[in-house]
Amino acid sequence: MPRPVESGHRYVPGLDGLRAVAVLCVIAFHLNVRWAQGGLLGVGVFFTLSGYLITDLLLSHWDRYGNLGLGTFWLRRARRLLPALFLMLIVVGIWVALFDASQLAQVRRQVVSASLYFANWSTIATHGSYFARFAAPLPLDHLWSLSIEEQFYLVWPWLLLLLLWLSRSRRLLALLTLAGAAGSAVVMGHLYHRGYDPTRAYEGTDTRAFGLLIGAALAMVWPTRISRSSLRRSVHSPALLDLAGVAGLIVILVLVWRTSSLSPFIYPRGMILLSLATAAMVAAVVNPSSMLGEVLGSRPLRWIGVRSYGIYLWQWPLIVLWGRQHTGVDWPRAALQVAATMVVAGLSWRYVEEPIRQGALGRLWRRSGSGAAVARARRRAFALSGTVAGAVALVVAGLAGALPALSAGHTAPEEIAHLPPRLTGPRMVAAPVIARPTKRALPPPTQTSCRAVVYIGDSTSEGETSSDYIPNPRKRLGAQLARVGVNTFYPEISGARSIIETFEGNPNAATVAQNHISAGYHGCWILALGTNDVDNATTSPIGLRPRIDHMMGVIHGQPVLWIDAITLLSSGPYSEAGMQQWNQQLLSACQRYRNMRVYDWAAHAQRKWFIPDGIHYYSPGYVARSHDIAKGLVRAFPQNRPPSSDCLVH
Repeated sequence: MPRPVESGHRYVPGLDGLRAVAVLCVIAFHLNVRWAQGGLLGVGVFFTLSGYLITDLLLSHWDRYGNLGLGTFWLRRARRLLPALFLMLIVVGIWVALFDASQLAQVRRQVVSASLYFANWSTIATHGSYFARFAAPLPLDHLWSLSIEEQFYLVWPWLLLLLLWLSRSRRLLALLTLAGAAGSAVVMGHLYHRGYDPTRAYEGTDTRAFGLLIGAALAMVWPTRISRSSLRRSVHSPALLDLAGVAGLIVILVLVWRTSSLSPFIYPRGMILLSLATAAMVAAVVNPSSMLGEVLGSRPLRWIGVRSYGIYLWQWPLIVLWGRQHTGVDWPRAALQVAATMVVAGLSWRYVEEPIRQGALGRLWRRSGSGAAVARARRRAFALSGTVAGAVALVVAGLAGALPALSAGHTAPEEIAHLPPRLTGPRMVAAPVIARPTKRALPPPTQTSCRAVVYIGDSTSEGETSSDYIPNPRKRLGAQLARVGVNTFYPEISGARSIIETFEGNPNAATVAQNHISAGYHGCWILALGTNDVDNATTSPIGLRPRIDHMMGVIHGQPVLWIDAITLLSSGPYSEAGMQQWNQQLLSACQRYRNMRVYDWAAHAQRKWFIPDGIHYYSPGYVARSHDIAKGLVRAFPQNRPPSSDCLVH
């Protein structure tokens, strides 16, 4: 297997294996693999590794020639990065123009920002969200990380030159670099606000620089050029390095497994831990006697690692353009997407990246001979480029045809609506049951007759009981219900929950309710269901009304407060129009079931509470929802009074 062309430092196969681990984590995250919700941290591994290798390369040149060789350095970076990037941008642009013209304007803007390497700041400046998982993603969303790296390549050599001018002590340089890393981490912590979209903290060059700088600091004291004799003088036993490296690998895998993109822990503590774990792995792997390096340098991992740049470039467009799963994993589709990514990245590396990195363009222009010979050589080069682009396009187009057939019934991702301040369409109208006249108005109730409550909800309810979204425990749903008289609270909340369908082995809502009934439960119920049922009903023979009837049949006469549904989406399976149809079915059911009331959350929800996916909420939305649901329970089933005479309570 050819080695990457980089002069000045020793080639370390195990570092390519580390690249493979990082890019596989990112792919698993983008495929929505349940056990890899922290797979986005693979980008952080790339950052630390890049900071190490780039600094090691620059310092090697300094030690040899007394300068950083910036012209040569930047030329090599351009020759390494630009050809594959431009090929991907061209193919994606053509595909979008031919098959998905509705995205053309947005993709055109992404092409410009990606080509100029300011994609991350473009997203931040336009208030975009990297974490809008249910909104329609774009095929170039992932290029923000390459922009950060390229900005680092442009700025860091000048800062390094300044540091070298200040001191020739590598240990002092490392300490100063770590001080800069600490400052970057402080900025991330300052800009991260729990429960709010963290894109600014996640994609900012200033907030992510610490990962790169930690790698840079390591290169100053532990370069790839370290010899076995130096190693023996530096550490008591090389085995200790391997132990530290294995510990680092375990830390990385645990973070990928146990965290998620919205975990407050990773901003910045988790990412600092990730960077340190990566540095430990790098320090171990560059040890010439490293056993960990031997494992990571195995041929399969090295194959992926050598091509990891192209794999990263192509994996997200291939996942997005042919149907990314919003929930769970469609494994046949995912297998095809991964296989296509490897094939396309392999073609790019073999026919574009490697020849250009080996100097093919320079040899072409320096080729001696007649003008006709030069012209023939150029024509051959253009023909080869066209063949590669054509092969890539054929793979892409073939996958485009194959994937829909494998995934029939899946609806294309919806887009966020540009709605007026008041939602359009018919609103629910409450139909009174029978109201007995009273001689004088009673004071509004403050307590509920419900002493026990089972709350069954989907992902739109997860923030109500989460410390991530509601740090103050007194404002969470359980405390709000206790405030109005509920003594026992059973939260049954799970993402993608539906009344009928199951998801990833989790029981559906009807089964959850039946389990409580079978265990002898008798009390009140709060149901925050329907968002996923609206979607599922489009491909199921079971319509909206039978779903509600089935749930009410399981509960069988016990008091039910059903929360209506709302989104800000104009189209797709989660559209607001679909939610309004669901809400009308809830009101109709309320006429059939005397034990049922509907809380009109849709009338209270404010647009500013929604995150960019148009379905879920920021922290203020979950705080308000928890408070309002408790208030609605009091009005529906007040203490020492009959239940509300209206189906719809506010």
